[in-house]
Amino acid sequence: MRYISLTVLFYALILTAAAQEKKRADSLRSLGKISADTVIMEDVNTGEKRKVRIIVPGKDEGMITIEKSEKAYQYDSDDKQDGKRVSVTKDHPRKSYPIYGVTLSRIDLGLVKLMDNGSFSLSDDNDIFDYRRGKTVNFGFDVLQAGYRFNDQFRIFLSGGFDWTYIRLKGNYIFDPDIVPLTVVDDQTDIRNNRLTSTYLRLPLTFEFRSKNYSGMGRMRFAFGPEGGFLLKGTQRYRGADGKVKQRGDYAFNEFRYGAFARFGVGAFGIYAKYYFNDIFENSPQHAGLQNFTFGLMLGF
Repeated sequence: MRYISLTVLFYALILTAAAQEKKRADSLRSLGKISADTVIMEDVNTGEKRKVRIIVPGKDEGMITIEKSEKAYQYDSDDKQDGKRVSVTKDHPRKSYPIYGVTLSRIDLGLVKLMDNGSFSLSDDNDIFDYRRGKTVNFGFDVLQAGYRFNDQFRIFLSGGFDWTYIRLKGNYIFDPDIVPLTVVDDQTDIRNNRLTSTYLRLPLTFEFRSKNYSGMGRMRFAFGPEGGFLLKGTQRYRGADGKVKQRGDYAFNEFRYGAFARFGVGAFGIYAKYYFNDIFENSPQHAGLQNFTFGLMLGF
């Protein structure tokens, strides 16, 4: 019931933000539509009408903003050429404004390395979690964000999304889904494709630095910050003599995990790394010190 309630609340926030975003877009387009992304607006001081461009959600900030056309930043300089003043274009103003809305970004796919008290080698107590390195993976993405763009190079935002960790176990261990501490109920069964999965609602707070926009390449970006997560569910899947088996429960996964992340990319592509400071399993002294380190590729800042 806990993870169902969290999921319902999260989707309610998403739908609310989406409705606000649509209302804002409709109100902008009602000002006088020229084309799919252009409207006419009148300067309240001079009465001059100017063409402005609407940037659709997801293009850069994951929101709707208004950007003046290039002519709005042209002025006549004192320099003359062939007896006429030269028109010069100013740099685009780098204003600050809030960013918010529904997004599909920071799509992660990476490898998971289990760390045992700072070592990548598992101790005897944690040997039951010996895993297949190339098949123990992390997948996640963000669907909601809200923050503030201070200028063209720096912004801060809190985002929300989902994160899965798939631990592909080598052993035949079957765990009780509801007992804390984590307990093995069977280790003799001949099973295959044994996988222990945790699903979290992730909440990263991002500090992002960006370069200018390079033609044909996009921006270079570096982002880092803390990340928290609430457990939605745990799952164990395996194939036994009677076919596929799937069991759901908490599996003693930590109810709340916290850590830090870093991201670097160019354009829409990048790499990421995450490390969680607390243990994977809670109230399980035998498995204390077992932590999660993840790194891989990402799509979309």
